[in-house]
Amino acid sequence: MMILFTVITFVIYRLSKKAYAKWSLFFFHPLLIAPILLIALISVTHVSANQYLEDSKWLTHLLGPATVAFAVPIYKNLSVIKKYVGTIVISITSGTLVAIFSTFGLSKLFHLKYDFITSMLPRSITTPIAIEVSKEIGGLPTLTTVFVIITGIIGGVVGPSVIKGLSIKTPIARGLALGMGAHGVGTNKAFEYGKQEATFSSLAMIFAALITLIWGAFLIPSLMNFNIHHLF
Repeated sequence: MMILFTVITFVIYRLSKKAYAKWSLFFFHPLLIAPILLIALISVTHVSANQYLEDSKWLTHLLGPATVAFAVPIYKNLSVIKKYVGTIVISITSGTLVAIFSTFGLSKLFHLKYDFITSMLPRSITTPIAIEVSKEIGGLPTLTTVFVIITGIIGGVVGPSVIKGLSIKTPIARGLALGMGAHGVGTNKAFEYGKQEATFSSLAMIFAALITLIWGAFLIPSLMNFNIHHLF
């Protein structure tokens, strides 16, 4: 069954990607339509979600190596990165803080529950590390994955329009914006602009994840403790 579920997942994703490439409509985005089709399929065939996840789990395991592979364009453009290291560090650090505090603020505005908030806070980083941060701060990894996907899709779709509207023309600015705002999806979009954009997007995605791991160790718990004792 493992091979069957793997093949089905791959075929559905590829077909979704071709449909999105042809029509470029938001609801045809592979990360949106593929899960919907898979949910419909396992519901009709009466396959439990746990069984599907177990039988296709190696696909999830590939997320780690896929993330590491983004280091290749970074290595190839190391000289350019060194030139802008200050800008990169400040931009990515600021981006992670904005992501955390904006998510927390909106969560409080809508009076979301504690586990819902902790699951949502790591939404702006790549899935493998977002899951680890979610576990560390008491969130629900499955729910975190959903928020990461939604963030990536919205960022990947809206990002290019924002870049065009603000007339952002430098590769570093485009890349950092896409990588920080939409992690993997944004990096994939950055390749359409050029190699340098893809490099800076990969860098933003990786370092945003690492910095958020640090925030997950002390900033987020402190934020949640303040939330519990002073706001409820």
